[in-house]
Amino acid sequence: MYVNKRDGRREAVKFDKITARVKKLCYGLSPLVSAEQVAMKVIEGLYDGVTTSELDNLAAEVAASNTITHPDYALLASRIAVSNLHKNTKKSFSDTVKDLYEYIDPKTGKNASLIAEDVYQAIQENAEMLDSNIIYDRDFRYDFFGFKTLERSYLLKLKGEIVERPQHMLMRVAVGIHKTDIDSALKTYNL
Repeated sequence: MYVNKRDGRREAVKFDKITARVKKLCYGLSPLVSAEQVAMKVIEGLYDGVTTSELDNLAAEVAASNTITHPDYALLASRIAVSNLHKNTKKSFSDTVKDLYEYIDPKTGKNASLIAEDVYQAIQENAEMLDSNIIYDRDFRYDFFGFKTLERSYLLKLKGEIVERPQHMLMRVAVGIHKTDIDSALKTYNL
């Protein structure tokens, strides 16, 4: 059985790789949280040609379903989901905002920007400062249900795919509130 990697390569599925990926995200959790148990359930749900992103989604769902056995499974589920999102999105906040601003509606062929022009200009003029002040580790603080709420309702999408991370959303909103007052935007972001 093979898995399709994010870079397009096909690779044989390896239980040890799935376990290692999950185990890496178990830091600081109760010893009652079992990466091996999650990995075994993921293996049961595999099919040939599954993508690594789908594997992560399945692992997150498996971990979330174990929340009834220990609440730390909700944190593990969130960490898997957030890690997956980070692998599927751009790291740069300003680049992400540029994509959202320059979005062209495929149906009309016209600009359908998801970012107000004044907010976009403020972000581009201060891109380096804003990018360097984002703390992506904060994304891993959400529990699974909180993260899924962000994913479903607040993180912006292009063509049905989420393109921003929770920290991008928080910085976008902070700049939206304060516009060119970047110091105040950073204070708001860091609340």
